[in-house]
Amino acid sequence: MPIRILLADDQQFLRMGLRMVLDAEDDITVAGEASNGAEAVSMTTTLKPDVVLMDVRMPLMDGVQATRQIIDGGSVSRIIILTTFDLDDYVYAALQAGASGFLLKDAPPADLLSAIRAVAGGDAVVAPSATRRLLERFGHRMSGPIASGSTGGAFDLLTPREREVLNEVAQGLSNAEIAERLVVSEETVKTHVGHILAKLELRDRVQIVVFAYQNGLVQ
Repeated sequence: MPIRILLADDQQFLRMGLRMVLDAEDDITVAGEASNGAEAVSMTTTLKPDVVLMDVRMPLMDGVQATRQIIDGGSVSRIIILTTFDLDDYVYAALQAGASGFLLKDAPPADLLSAIRAVAGGDAVVAPSATRRLLERFGHRMSGPIASGSTGGAFDLLTPREREVLNEVAQGLSNAEIAERLVVSEETVKTHVGHILAKLELRDRVQIVVFAYQNGLVQ
């Protein structure tokens, strides 16, 4: 089954360009297009895409509000934020709302395709370097639990090794970097990350980072 994409952007030419790139791939198909946030919410409910490519600045309802409504509505669709500005306030708010990462609109097509496949497979697309910049800029704002089921007490459910992995993820390290540092395989790290997500009731490694900082697990 191909990965089904919903394009949400108020610029028709940008949607056309994205569609051309995506439709050229055998494992990806564009299920629909939305020109504002309200349409994105409605079409996500109707079409149930695997991934929504969501612009942050749209009329009627911006991408942050749309992301929040989609996530709060219990949708399993995952959201990649598209932005012109690297790490602006909209990006931070969208990640807080439950987006699985972000891409700059001028990212190379190969990066876009890689991000879509990663997110569809359950990963996130905030690169380690971007995670570090995100925390440097917005870390002081992180207060309060990221999700209703996620509290500092949930940290006690983690094994010592899972706590180590959580700390490394919170520092913005990739699975490969964590594997090298802890002298284990990447597959082992991936398994630990999966356990952390399940136990803390988080969606992806972006939320692991925010959870760790919100609950004072790392500084």
